[in-house]
Amino acid sequence: MKLSAPQDVVHWEAAAAAVAAAARWAEEAGIKVNIAVVDAGGNLAAFLRMPGAFLHSIDIAIDKAYTAAGFGLPTAAWTETLATDSPAVRHGIPMRPRMVCFGGGLPIRHEGRLIGGIGVSGGSELEDETCARAGLSAIGLDI
Repeated sequence: MKLSAPQDVVHWEAAAAAVAAAARWAEEAGIKVNIAVVDAGGNLAAFLRMPGAFLHSIDIAIDKAYTAAGFGLPTAAWTETLATDSPAVRHGIPMRPRMVCFGGGLPIRHEGRLIGGIGVSGGSELEDETCARAGLSAIGLDI
C-alpha cells in the first residue's frame, strides 16, 4: 500500500512573478486589484494588494484562485456550467464556502498537470481575468 503520492505545485518564484506581472498590467490599465496565487492544494503561495484596492477583494481574489485550483476551471466557466445543471446543483454549488462563480480566477497548468490557481479581484470580471492571464503569460503559461 502506498502512503503518499507526489504532487506538483506552483513554485514560489513563479507565483511571485505571476502576481507582479498581473499588478503591472492592472497599473497600466488604471485599476487597483488584489492578486492571489494558490498551489494545487489551495494553499496561498503568493499575494499582492495594490494600494487602494478594495479590502473585500482580498478574500475574493484568494477564493477565485482557490476555486480555479480546486476544479481546474476558470471561475467564469461556472456561469454557463451551472445554467445547464439541475436546480439543486445550480443553487447548491454557489453556496459552498469559498466558491466563486464569476470571472477572475484561472487554473495554473504546467505540462498538462494542475499546479495551482491565480485569482484577481478589484476590476470588472473581464479586467480581472485579463489581469490573471497577464500573470500566467509572464511565467510562460496560458489556460
